[in-house]
Amino acid sequence: MRALVLKSERDLTLEQIDPPGTPEAGEAQIAIGAVSLNHIDVWGWRGMAFSKRQLPIIAGAEAAGKVVALGPDCGELKVGDLVALYGAQTCGNCSACSKGHDNLCENVSGIHGFHIDGFARELCNHPARLLVRVPENLDVTAAALLPITFGTAQHMLFDNAHLKEGQSVLVHAGGSGVGSAAIQLAKNAGAIVITTVGSKEKMLKAKALGADHVINYLEERFESKVRRLSNKKGVDVVFEHVGADTFSGSVLSLKRGGHLVSCGATSGIRGDLNLFQLFQQQLRIIGSFGCRLQNMRDCAEKLACGDIFPVIDTQLALSDFSHGIERLQSRDVFGKIVVKM
Repeated sequence: MRALVLKSERDLTLEQIDPPGTPEAGEAQIAIGAVSLNHIDVWGWRGMAFSKRQLPIIAGAEAAGKVVALGPDCGELKVGDLVALYGAQTCGNCSACSKGHDNLCENVSGIHGFHIDGFARELCNHPARLLVRVPENLDVTAAALLPITFGTAQHMLFDNAHLKEGQSVLVHAGGSGVGSAAIQLAKNAGAIVITTVGSKEKMLKAKALGADHVINYLEERFESKVRRLSNKKGVDVVFEHVGADTFSGSVLSLKRGGHLVSCGATSGIRGDLNLFQLFQQQLRIIGSFGCRLQNMRDCAEKLACGDIFPVIDTQLALSDFSHGIERLQSRDVFGKIVVKM
């Protein structure tokens, strides 16, 4: 079968590899239908890693497909089900996993496509407990955005920031995949959404997604505009995933007692923090990574009901995966780049 293999830094090769064997107990075999690209794919392609890993490794961290075979003890899963694949190999047994806090697993084996083999291949065997069955009216492209794109935003906004109707939220990089998801999820919850983008074209697209206010960060300081828009009070929540370039301004954009939730650092991993401001304004700064399986299920239902929708920039063939990573790295996208198998 075909698989996209990262052999060394920036060297992705489409290869023929042996297909997986018969699924074991608790495993399902999935025919991958779509792989959604994320910045974690860019980091892996660049050779970055949070811990040691061995190459070669199959790429792809976020995907969906159809069940084509089942081992024993796979619960209610059936052959033919469309499923989204959870992107980390968790143990399922530790205290965090048993409480449904999958992304806090104490014995996680790694992230697919980054530490361990990913999903950019035609078939894979995956633990049935780490699959989310998708409603029948969704297609594989929408399903492929559940594990990271929508799941991350859902976890950040509601599990961590506790965003409520009527509150205000600043979403950075509204043209990114996770940013476009956050705009929709926040509006669906009844929040006032301010977002930042880097061009006039993206301003129009972000407005069409439901953002109440759109700031071109290349033309004005977003923190100053946020203060003006909020009558100098600041916002309840900042959805931060840019990192060094925006972090200080994000803290300045918060109202007293506000929540800053961060899941990324695409512009650099170090940011300045005024400690006086932190404790005097009683701010909450929260790190967020990945999502819970329940976040994926919740977003699947919202997609099925039409409350939110996938924002797709480009669909590519598996052989064009490297081109997709280069485009993602350039930031010349609005929404998601999806590789169709």
